[in-house]
Amino acid sequence: MERIFTSIEVKKNRIALRKSSTPQEVILWSRLRRSALGFKFRRQHSIGPYIVDFYCPEKRLVVELDGWQHNEHVEYDTGRTAFLESLGLSVLRFWNDEVNKNLDDVVLNISEHLK
Repeated sequence: MERIFTSIEVKKNRIALRKSSTPQEVILWSRLRRSALGFKFRRQHSIGPYIVDFYCPEKRLVVELDGWQHNEHVEYDTGRTAFLESLGLSVLRFWNDEVNKNLDDVVLNISEHLK
């Protein structure tokens, strides 16, 4: 993949997002960090004009967690996903509620995509 550099403003946004992570992001990050699934993940990673929740560069996999506000931004999310897929990335989306109620299933689904 062509390396896409980000501006200082985007970097500031990434740092702010890491500091204000949702409880679901913290929970899922605890299951992805330190190569717990056999692959390294990055949290709040910049790709083009977007900041994705989690990214595994080795498998070119993006994992996004969606809360209630994503119901109001379907068109934006669709365009975002199309952009990421145009770069050859796979995108997995989960609702925050899935992390709350079925964390093991979410992690299993991610694991299956890493194979």
